[in-house]
Amino acid sequence: MSGPGRGSGLPGPPAGRPEGWQPWSGGSAAGAGPWSPPGQQTSWQPDPGHYTGPPPTGRYGAPPAVPYGPPAPYGPPAPYGAYGPGPGAWPGPAPWPAGGPVPPTTPPGAPPHDLPQPYLLLMRARDWAWWRPVLGLLLFGVLYLVAVVVLIVVAAVTGVAPDLALDDLTDPVVLLVTNASLVVAIPIVWLCWVVPHGLGIGWSSSVLGRLRWRLLWPYTLRALLTLGLAVGLTVVLAVVTSGVAVTGPDSSFLWVLLVVLLTTPLQAAAEEYVFRGYLSQAIAGWIGRPVAGAVVSGVVTAALFSLAHLPPDFLTFLDRFAIGLAFSAVVWLTGGLEAAIVLHAVNNVVIFVLVGLLGDEVLAIDASSGTSPLLDWATVLLGILAMVAFVCWVARSRGRLRPEVLSPAVDLRSALPQGALWAAPGAAWTPPAPPWVPPAPRWVPPPDDRWARPAAGGGHPRPDQHGPTAPGVGGGG
Repeated sequence: MSGPGRGSGLPGPPAGRPEGWQPWSGGSAAGAGPWSPPGQQTSWQPDPGHYTGPPPTGRYGAPPAVPYGPPAPYGPPAPYGAYGPGPGAWPGPAPWPAGGPVPPTTPPGAPPHDLPQPYLLLMRARDWAWWRPVLGLLLFGVLYLVAVVVLIVVAAVTGVAPDLALDDLTDPVVLLVTNASLVVAIPIVWLCWVVPHGLGIGWSSSVLGRLRWRLLWPYTLRALLTLGLAVGLTVVLAVVTSGVAVTGPDSSFLWVLLVVLLTTPLQAAAEEYVFRGYLSQAIAGWIGRPVAGAVVSGVVTAALFSLAHLPPDFLTFLDRFAIGLAFSAVVWLTGGLEAAIVLHAVNNVVIFVLVGLLGDEVLAIDASSGTSPLLDWATVLLGILAMVAFVCWVARSRGRLRPEVLSPAVDLRSALPQGALWAAPGAAWTPPAPPWVPPAPRWVPPPDDRWARPAAGGGHPRPDQHGPTAPGVGGGG
């Protein structure tokens, strides 16, 4: 038994309140006076002959109010009384903002996703909102319009205009201006990721938040052995069947070759950053489902990609639509733009180099040669088969090259109070050690009679007794 007066002769709270009992209110037990409620008690005075410690703190002797929070600083008493909220009292939990819970700020160095995301859903970060891609597309349109105006001024001064239809591939100056007018889209796309979305520019490249340079050479070799050979065979067929005059390279071929090798890969990358690195992610982000987003964004961006190249006929549109689908397919398979950039660059570089070697009589033969409908369809189908072969090769090589297809993630929602959507602003967060990988699920071994002591009376072991640390391991007892 324990009580406030144990060992000192003071009575504790009675268990049953016998007849005629009066609670102790100070002084000796023999001279106890009438009882009064705790809120109206007079100051407690100890009996000098008995207990001399602090007053009881149980139910029958507690003060009217109990201080809470950290102690008040030294100084004049608080304006609300000894136990009221004073200058040093704890102010209580911070209230939620008027508009409801707000998303937390991602700590420095942490990925912006609570769950691993595929490449096409990287825009759906913690603070995702449908209007962010809209603002990004508007920003891209305004900035690229400014770049076009500057390009028009340069063309008016120099007399050199870009050739977006790629009809003149043997003039190094025209080719350089054309490539430069497209390369400028790369920093604009990066700015669209930073300003409307608040994300790093690397998320436009891959699920790792950067360009994976290790994948460029393996995919370049596969692109050369598939689409590169198909483009070369298409040119040979066109020259043999149409009797096109082969004049050979002219005096500017070395300049053309230099411009092609230095700027054409960047031009191909710029188109991929625009169509697959931003537009595809915007469409898939609005849809919000990985498979449906990949299909819809792939079809839409392939159509826009083909139209942007100003196709002169249906076969040319079909050829460029098919290569746009191939670009989207390898992006989905590899979790980044590397394979698409490589395939696009190989296609353009091989065409430009062959045209420069054979002379200006041979136009770009990346779709139809303009000789006969049969040959036109044959060249288009050959190119489609080559792109299908590249996509299949990329898919089969994933086991060896191991391209990452999901983003790193840190689930900040686990630190929230039950029922809350987001952590309160300013909440402390300790990042885990890099690299940022999703935590592995904890494996719980299934029940096994060999690991557990049989339940009383036979039958199966209790659920809390399975596992290597269950009682009874090593035999009964």
